Amino acid sequence: MKSKLKLVVATRNKDKLREIKEILKGLDLEISSLLDYPVSPRIVENGKTFKENAAKKAMAVSRFTKALTMGEDSGLCVEALHGRPGVYSSRFAGNSKDDAKNNRKLLKLLSDLPAGKRKAYYFCAVALADKDGLVKITEGRCSGRIGLEMKGHSGFGYDPLFVIPGYKKTFAELGEKIKHKMSHRYRALEKARGIIQKYIEKHRCA
Repeated sequence: MKSKLKLVVATRNKDKLREIKEILKGLDLEISSLLDYPVSPRIVENGKTFKENAAKKAMAVSRFTKALTMGEDSGLCVEALHGRPGVYSSRFAGNSKDDAKNNRKLLKLLSDLPAGKRKAYYFCAVALADKDGLVKITEGRCSGRIGLEMKGHSGFGYDPLFVIPGYKKTFAELGEKIKHKMSHRYRALEKARGIIQKYIEKHRCA
């Protein structure tokens, strides 16, 4: 019996890893992350786009692990802030990557704007690479608006502020069950799922 294909997720973010594992559930994969590789290349996320950063992470880590690797980069883009925080979403309030500080800074910047002018979207890019190079990049987007205050206790990042108009609730209020059926990360990973499945079948036959 052949062992499961290994997929390394190029992240040390436990929340992000948990979401990815949940969304990819059902694939015949052994999923690990950089938490399982204490000595791994340091990746400077200096790309100008989510896709650039995702590809950079995937290719750097796949060269190190010699395994199929997923690089994921995602963030929040706010219309009134001309797309900010964008690729700097996790570092919006400083390099400490503090979710609470990021949310407070966003609320402060938008404090004078009414609900109708607080449009935003989450964006996610997922890159797959192996030892031979880049396999594919997929992307996903989820539109909403920024709430007037933080609400809910589920999720992470800007989820307590990101309101889904159809529900009139934030991702943090809706919870993972609903979020994982409509989020930016879900949409990018659902496209990646088919690519991963074909990769599994190809290498199972090899």
